[in-house]
Amino acid sequence: MADAEALLEPLIPALRRYAYALVRDHDAADDLVQDTLERALSRWTLRRSDGDLRAWLFTIQRNLHVSALRQGQRRGAHVELDEATTPSTGAQQESGIEVQDILATLDQLPEEQKSLLLLVGVEDFSYDDAARIMGVPLGTVMSRLSRGRQRLRALLETGRTTLLRRVK
Repeated sequence: MADAEALLEPLIPALRRYAYALVRDHDAADDLVQDTLERALSRWTLRRSDGDLRAWLFTIQRNLHVSALRQGQRRGAHVELDEATTPSTGAQQESGIEVQDILATLDQLPEEQKSLLLLVGVEDFSYDDAARIMGVPLGTVMSRLSRGRQRLRALLETGRTTLLRRVK
């Protein structure tokens, strides 16, 4: 297990970045990373020694995230009984507002497009690695990525998505 710890520790910051981009909550992101590492360690002997460890971890993390989303959809919204509103302050810097706008716009994309944009654009995975992580063919990755970039661009420019037109 000492070799596992030595291999996993340098990858934790990238896992946290990706988890935060997926869930937008530091506590939930930390929980997702912990679940990912726990799952990886419990299945360490099942890992392919010639495979890419980073891609394997991101696959586990994405699958855990998608499972949690599906579980949340089945359960419905969670509301605290003693939920108190706390005053919050908005971003004071223009760049902070722009980042919030981009993240909010990214949340409007379908999960498949959002995950691919984060894997390729933020985490610098190759298309092949992203295809393995997502469990889809390379062509599907390329088309989803193209549609995701196009839709993100349209949302950022106009604030709404463009609808497809029927061409006869």
